Amino acid sequence: MALRQGDVGEYVRALLASERLGAQVRHHRCLPVREAEYGRCRLPWPQAVEKALRARGLEGGSAALYRHQAEATDLIRSGRSIVVATPTASGKSLIYTLPVLAEFLRDPDARALYLFPLKALAQDQVGAFRALVEAWPEEARPSIALYDGDTSDYARRKIRLRPPAVLVSNPEMLHLGILPHHEQWAPFLAGLSHIVVDEAHVYRGVFGAHMAGVFRRLARLAARYGADPAFVFCTATVGNPGELAAALAGLPAPGTDEEGRRAPVVVDRSGAPRGARHYIFLDPPQSPASAAIDLLKAAVARGLRTIVYCRSRRMTELVSLWAGAVEGPLAGRISAYRAGFLPEERREIEARMASGELLAVISTSALELGIDIGGLDVCILVGYPGTVTATLQRGGRVGRALRESAVVLVAGDDALDQYFLRHPDDFFSRPPELAVVNPDNAAILARHLECAAAEQPLRRGEPWLEGNAAQEALRLLERNGDVLQSADGTQWLASRKRPQRLVDLRGAGRSLAIEDTDGTVIGSIDSFRAWRETHQGAVYLHRGRTYVIEELDVARGRVVARQARVSYFTRTRGSKSTEILEEKARRAVGRGAVCYGRLRITDRVTGYERRSTSGNRLLTIVPLEAPPHIFETEGLWYVFPDACRDRVEEQFLHFMGSIHAVEHAAIGLLPLEVMADRNDFGGISIPMHPQVGHACVFIYDALPGGAGLTREAFSRARDLLAITRDAVSSCPCEDGCPSCVHSPKCGSGNRPISKAGAIALLQDVLSDTDDAEGRLFADTLRISPAADVADDADRQDSVLPAEEKMFPMKHEATDAPAFPVKREADAGSAQQHCGNYVVFDVETRRSAAEVGGWQFAAKMGVSILVAYDSRTQDCISYTQDELPDFFDLLQVADVVVGFNSLRFDCAVLQPFAPYNLAKLRHVDLLRRIQDTLHYRVSLDNVARATLDAPKSADGLQALQWWKEGRLDKIEAYCRDDVLLTQRLYCFGLEHGFVLFRNKAGQRVRVPVNFSGEPSGRFF
Repeated sequence: MALRQGDVGEYVRALLASERLGAQVRHHRCLPVREAEYGRCRLPWPQAVEKALRARGLEGGSAALYRHQAEATDLIRSGRSIVVATPTASGKSLIYTLPVLAEFLRDPDARALYLFPLKALAQDQVGAFRALVEAWPEEARPSIALYDGDTSDYARRKIRLRPPAVLVSNPEMLHLGILPHHEQWAPFLAGLSHIVVDEAHVYRGVFGAHMAGVFRRLARLAARYGADPAFVFCTATVGNPGELAAALAGLPAPGTDEEGRRAPVVVDRSGAPRGARHYIFLDPPQSPASAAIDLLKAAVARGLRTIVYCRSRRMTELVSLWAGAVEGPLAGRISAYRAGFLPEERREIEARMASGELLAVISTSALELGIDIGGLDVCILVGYPGTVTATLQRGGRVGRALRESAVVLVAGDDALDQYFLRHPDDFFSRPPELAVVNPDNAAILARHLECAAAEQPLRRGEPWLEGNAAQEALRLLERNGDVLQSADGTQWLASRKRPQRLVDLRGAGRSLAIEDTDGTVIGSIDSFRAWRETHQGAVYLHRGRTYVIEELDVARGRVVARQARVSYFTRTRGSKSTEILEEKARRAVGRGAVCYGRLRITDRVTGYERRSTSGNRLLTIVPLEAPPHIFETEGLWYVFPDACRDRVEEQFLHFMGSIHAVEHAAIGLLPLEVMADRNDFGGISIPMHPQVGHACVFIYDALPGGAGLTREAFSRARDLLAITRDAVSSCPCEDGCPSCVHSPKCGSGNRPISKAGAIALLQDVLSDTDDAEGRLFADTLRISPAADVADDADRQDSVLPAEEKMFPMKHEATDAPAFPVKREADAGSAQQHCGNYVVFDVETRRSAAEVGGWQFAAKMGVSILVAYDSRTQDCISYTQDELPDFFDLLQVADVVVGFNSLRFDCAVLQPFAPYNLAKLRHVDLLRRIQDTLHYRVSLDNVARATLDAPKSADGLQALQWWKEGRLDKIEAYCRDDVLLTQRLYCFGLEHGFVLFRNKAGQRVRVPVNFSGEPSGRFF
């Protein structure tokens, strides 16, 4: 097949005239040419900047800037944080680079940080920056450096010692390479004037919640070194750019400036030109992949540079299978590109595309961002990308420099695809969706507070700690021992030195490597998706090759895949259940109600289906034993009155199938309201929920902790039901299909399902347009607490003696110590709290080495045992022969107290005891401290820090005294240890914590539970 040069207009005309494909076109619209609109900057630019603009090709200098560029640069130079939300190829890079250059000319110590979500974007920007200042004298040029995972150790040291004017990096390097080592970056952070965040619309969901924490950590460290940088966010056109930027940066929402903190300014009126762009909606009767291949063939035959976007890795690989079989002049000129490829594979493809060697690339969303891959002519979307924003962003990759271009949407069976085929005007008139980020995601916020505490102690009164979510996260961190209070209670310090290494910014879990049977790494997957996509027996596609998964080893972080040719694909099956932990809001919807709140989801993978690749025929179902995935999240739930159910069943319609169909259809259409993919949501249909007492349809954020998506959707809950009713009713299918009520990810195989029942239920619920009946129903609705919520509260009370002891942020800050450190322990209060107690310590006759190891403690013998009896408030000494009297004492004690007594002392004593020591109520102070810290500390450390009283000797010295016959020395030493333990026990009971010195030498609090049940028995 010889290549010939064609143009986009001819390609579109041929498509519309095609006997086969033309009949599949449901809508064609050509957006006209848009001329450029220029603006004039109010602030004059330095001559060096004007020179750089002219050298770039802008003969008019700053007068040739587009309107939005002029407006944005003026705002940045005035010190404001901004968010620029304009289409692809509208010149956003000049918006942040020109003010950075002007600031550098004014202050040579000024520094800027450019952050890009992909390495390729960063590499493009380094080249563009250098080209812009190339005309400046070499000695006057601001330096720029790329700091990413590929930067050599030598280059990294050089960058830290002499930081460039502009540091170009990515979120991971900021998180792992800069913030944890901020002392080495002090000159850079001290001069930081601008933080540029490109492609900010990708910072949502898991990634967005993580980045909100990273930006807050960066801002507080910059403040430590005296800097107050402005944020410059650049994003695709989204419905709420100001709210997105404010949530990410921790700034006030637009229109709500606070004292000392100003909201970001939104610049969203683009002045950039655009060539004529054709939009074609295609509804193929065959597979969308087959139609896409036909369109791609026609485009590349005309020499048109083409990008094909697929919604999934699987679809990308199916189209790539055809591309790999192409022969003739096109051989090797078409390639796949997606996440999961190795970095070197992706760099090679980007370079070949930019150079023109590749004529077409087949991608998932990985090439949605502004990577420089040269001018493109045709964009083929295999399936609606999920949002108007993503469609415009992907379509914006073609037709730059006023070239005519075409965007072809090949619709699939998905509900949104079919919705826009039937309502094309809605697509072009619909405003971009809202980009939602949840900076208060409990799980993610806690991780970044821990990281922040490791970088610089958190202080009472910090703005970041003011919200309820941060306070709750800090309480959780304290309870788990991840952060510890300073001795005076005014700071929180991380117990781990580098907790950043345990935080994956782009996933909810750890990453697993996918390996071929020869050990070659062919991809990666996060643990959150591993059981659904790479379970044993799953079919996995990579670069046109088919693999069957042989082993999933989560513990070792790897998946083993064997290359094989199979005629089937796999899909998991499972079950889910939900508990309502907290209801936060409620409103009427027609005759029913909708609630919003916090949920606990239990998701189980029970097996997988094998389905034929031809015809989608079910071949078999294979059971799987996978651990349940349990997480807390946010969600909304529709509640349907019994009367609605009765009316549906009176029509002989299947009610469970009805609500199941409503769930699927509503989730499929929810991305019309918020920027999300249907995979960002989960759903459960329950005909009688035990906590509610009525039928419920739950829709929840699939991200642990919640992403804020259903929170945003709650305000549009009635509109969602109305859209769902209309979409299901207008679908031409008879009994339900993927275009209306079937879900591709349904764990029960879309059974039972009732399209007619869904229509009847929605029409019945929404028939009362003024919601009067629903308001009465909502007012009388009662939701019972989750079965174990009360138990959780009881357990928390046992762990936290008093809220103010664990979290004194609620009190005014004071310079005075939060407790009298050297006060003598109150033995009476301890006895009142726990009844009679005995504190004891054992010294042995033989060492571990002499008996063959610590596991043989029973052979060590007893030289002296000293016990403190709270009834007499005095100590009693026992030799080995006198131990029966000690065991009698233990039997009348309510609590037995020791330090490392479970692991050591009781093991030494058990051979002499007439009963099982494990049955005693035992408080081992070391075990209780270790429960919080997750590592062991010495009695000497804790006693010095808490009581300012050191141990008088050690165990090795006591063994030497035994050999010398100095029982008096052993007794005195053992008595001192017992009294130290007794005082620590009383101190912990009274205050809810003890102190120790961490590895950095700081005195910190460790929360302890000396009064509750032990966390585990010994033996």
